[in-house]
Amino acid sequence: MATSELRKAAIVLTSLPQDLAAQLLAKLEPKQVELVSIEIAKLGGVPAEEQQQVIREFAASNPGAGVASVGGLDVAKSLVEKALGRAAGATLETVRQSIEALPFGFLQKVDSQNLLTFLIDEHPQTIALVLSHLPPTQAAAIIAALPPDRQLSVIRRIANMGQTSPEIIHDVEEGLSNRMASVMSQQFEKAGGVETVAEILNVIDRATERTILETLAQDDPELVDEIRRRMFVFEDIVKFSDREIQTILKNVESSQWAMALKGASEELKQKILGNMSKRAATLLLEEMEYLGPVRASNVQQVQQQIVDIIRRLEEAGELTIHGSQEEERYIE
Repeated sequence: MATSELRKAAIVLTSLPQDLAAQLLAKLEPKQVELVSIEIAKLGGVPAEEQQQVIREFAASNPGAGVASVGGLDVAKSLVEKALGRAAGATLETVRQSIEALPFGFLQKVDSQNLLTFLIDEHPQTIALVLSHLPPTQAAAIIAALPPDRQLSVIRRIANMGQTSPEIIHDVEEGLSNRMASVMSQQFEKAGGVETVAEILNVIDRATERTILETLAQDDPELVDEIRRRMFVFEDIVKFSDREIQTILKNVESSQWAMALKGASEELKQKILGNMSKRAATLLLEEMEYLGPVRASNVQQVQQQIVDIIRRLEEAGELTIHGSQEEERYIE
């Protein structure tokens, strides 16, 4: 597929509702998914005129004046995750590395315990910078091994980290690479933020997660609320048991499901519909069809409302939100 054709494909996909775009993406060969996703990640704002021309060529239809297509790494990530589900990891990593080489990439092959030896005496800001560039599982292992006071210092700094000077990242990276006898030239990226904290805490052990969040909440409850919102996402509802789904259904309006499920995976749709009566399920499907095409931002807003309801149910002790990596263990 030529570059111009890749750009056209990227524009068409970003012009469609995400669930439909993901369905189309899922029909491509793995290599084609990578190429198109990389193009979407590189795609910035697209003029409405170009978008309309591409869509006319693709489907002989006009989407309407003034509509602009927008790409980017987050859009590419979202589409790949919806299209490939659990198999998205390898493709996402290829896309990400194709867009920008990762700082501290050489540390991903270093054992966490060995890395801890080099980081344990560093300033919390330095540790935060390094962990922000590591996979969540590896960063979680480092966090869990730090003393409690250092855990909080590092978590706070990761959460409040924005764009870091490339010179600072380079100096820290070069120092570590020299000390660990692993020299590698890297590019630089935006790192840290609340989402990074949420990813780390999603894979850390429950006791450490609870201690960090409870202590952090004493000083910054709003930050904790934001972290919690990002630790559990709408698609995670599929992990609940049928009994838990019934509890959720009692607390969410049918109109909310109609909007929220427009952007959901087929697996989650069937999970929700399967826990309804036949009549209720039929009415919900009719309501979804009646809505027609909807803005992705509106879908995401309602999905977040449902996530907030689930969080409140958890706080009330009516639900237990499942971890992303492992099932809850039971003790005889």
